[in-house]
Amino acid sequence: MAEKDLRINEQIRVREVRLIDEKGEQRGIIPTLEAIRIARELGLDLVEVAPQSVPPVCKLLNYGKFKFEQEKKVKDSRKKAKGGELKEIRMQPKIATHDLDFKSEHVREFLEEGNKVKVTIRFRGRELAHTERGEDVLKAVLARLEGFYVMERLPMMEGRFMSMTLSPKASIIKKQAESESDATAPTAPVSGQA
Repeated sequence: MAEKDLRINEQIRVREVRLIDEKGEQRGIIPTLEAIRIARELGLDLVEVAPQSVPPVCKLLNYGKFKFEQEKKVKDSRKKAKGGELKEIRMQPKIATHDLDFKSEHVREFLEEGNKVKVTIRFRGRELAHTERGEDVLKAVLARLEGFYVMERLPMMEGRFMSMTLSPKASIIKKQAESESDATAPTAPVSGQA
């Protein structure tokens, strides 16, 4: 239910409500004013959670805390839907092979974590006359990352920078989600070991 649709305390304008207490147990159908009085005595709010039913279902809870938890759930779902952060790796067109390997390994790690990666080549001074060297560096990075990425944005010049954006392959995201669910799953004790 959308937050705007929720009615609390005196905003509830029906004669009777089906009341659910703070422990989640049903108290039955009682007059609305009586339900509001009970909520005040307990230091809680009366919140209408199912207005479409007859009579409407209301719950005793701390509305501020409830609202905070709802917002937190929405933020968490947005984070999961995004697929991670955007990380950036910067290089120069005259990068050494070892440095290229090292930076490519970082890109791979970011992709394995489920993040998008922006690989940027910075041109300084006369290097701008040889942008093909930047393209060669980006191609070398892609060769080292074979099977780990999906090209989200092709290499493109933006002023003195050439950049491309990579996102992780679906298989990598799935593997990461499985490892996270395995980490949160409770482990069963092994019987027979002392």
